[in-house]
Amino acid sequence: MAAIYSLYVINKSGGLIFCKDYGSAGKMDTNDSLRLASLWHSMHAISQQLSPVNGCAGIELLQADTFDLHCFQSLTGTKFFVVCEPGALHMESLLKYIYELYTDYVLKNPFYEMEMPIRCELFDINLSQAVQKDRVALLGR
Repeated sequence: MAAIYSLYVINKSGGLIFCKDYGSAGKMDTNDSLRLASLWHSMHAISQQLSPVNGCAGIELLQADTFDLHCFQSLTGTKFFVVCEPGALHMESLLKYIYELYTDYVLKNPFYEMEMPIRCELFDINLSQAVQKDRVALLGR
């Protein structure tokens, strides 16, 4: 079983700009993915406002019985989150690496328009390699 079920990228206004499923179970259709992204963006923003700690960055980890949801927000407000197996390790470093791939292959692409859906073949290829390396590392333990 794969450690990562799915990956989402949300722009700063809460729109889903990238979605990729890696597991065969629990695949969502496009409308459900859009709703999930919108809901997560709203919960993340509300958690920042309700936090008793000044400078709170919002929800970084949501744990449930059957999955964990890890989130990384860039300084520009773009959110990257993965839905993975409960207890999956090193998801924060994987999300930061995915952000590096995003900056290298999406933002530096002269044909990409900010806040629009991501359609970049090099990003897809390198992302698949990163997820595959993560799976191999998990199996090797």
